[in-house]
Amino acid sequence: MRGYLADNGFLMVDPPGLQRSPGNETHLHAFGTTMIGNDGEGQQMYLHTSPEFSMKKLLAAGERRIASLGHVWRNRERSALHHPEFTMLEWYRAGEPYDAVIGDCVAMLRLAAQATGVDKLVFRDRSCDPFAAPERVSVVQAFLQHAGINLLDCMDFAGVPDGEALAAQMIAVGLDVPEDRSWSYLFSRVLVEKVEPQLGRGRITILDRYPAAEAALARRAEDDRRVAERFELYACGVELANGFGELTDADEQRRRFAAEMNEKQRLYGERYPLDEDFLAALRLMPEASGVALGFDRLVMLATAAPRIEAVLWAPVAE
Repeated sequence: MRGYLADNGFLMVDPPGLQRSPGNETHLHAFGTTMIGNDGEGQQMYLHTSPEFSMKKLLAAGERRIASLGHVWRNRERSALHHPEFTMLEWYRAGEPYDAVIGDCVAMLRLAAQATGVDKLVFRDRSCDPFAAPERVSVVQAFLQHAGINLLDCMDFAGVPDGEALAAQMIAVGLDVPEDRSWSYLFSRVLVEKVEPQLGRGRITILDRYPAAEAALARRAEDDRRVAERFELYACGVELANGFGELTDADEQRRRFAAEMNEKQRLYGERYPLDEDFLAALRLMPEASGVALGFDRLVMLATAAPRIEAVLWAPVAE
């Protein structure tokens, strides 16, 4: 992978893990710590959930193609596919469309198979041929096909979502609906339970054009303001990568972060500060595409490992 990135003109960078803000998405949870200065005064800091903010500052400073392979931390996440500390490969292409980083992702999966000498990726009883032509499907199409739900009927023409409308459709197709009928919660539940297990079976799936309400860091699609330039890449029902045509409107980004933190406060009783340096850098950042890939998950699939701990040197003890 390092060779692929070098051959394609990427500069490897090493963003710091300690940040004033760990990210501002509702369902991403960070590890916090106190940084104590020479004066004995403490300041709240966090381990980053992604190197995104630091890397976009570098794009604003003039870098064009950059990549980072390093550790990130996410709290409240532990399962066969989740670990509180894991390795993320994240890269950006300034001045290039997000189709370019989608192509990079497909190449990375093929490299993983070649490096381990296999012709398919495997997770438990599911397999995926990374060398076959990928499937590309929109989120709206996938929800209709695998859950019988029309997402476009659950938002207005500006992309504002309606949780009650989504709940009604879920009930109509026989899905349980919890008391919390917020759009984001219901959307995630249908995605995880009904859609994701069907993706990346036999060949790679590129799940494209997310509802704008579910793409806090992506720009909206030019042809339909209800959806955004966000994609996720799947193999064997496992999400491996999450990428965007990057949002560079600082005012819009601030509004989205504020909405995300209000929802986080409502659901979890906490909120994270905004990174003002990052928002200032967005005003200087060029148009770009970027993506983050879960390196450990890809190693899992390339080696047919059943759990993420099987490919970590020293997993965090439970």
